[in-house]
Amino acid sequence: MNDDDPLEVLAILKAEHRRLDSEIELARVSSNCDQLELARMKKRKLVLKDEIQQLSDRIIPDIIA
Repeated sequence: MNDDDPLEVLAILKAEHRRLDSEIELARVSSNCDQLELARMKKRKLVLKDEIQQLSDRIIPDIIA
């Protein structure tokens, strides 16, 4: 993998975001859910979302015609 390829980085970030989403959902339905860990996962998911958006904006600029 070439770390300089924005499309590959974007795919990795999206996969991590989906994985975290699944883990968060599993933690929510779990009876012994650690609220602190759940909060950390949610925060990490938001950071990933921001990184994905920033990278997407660089790859596909928003051009108003």
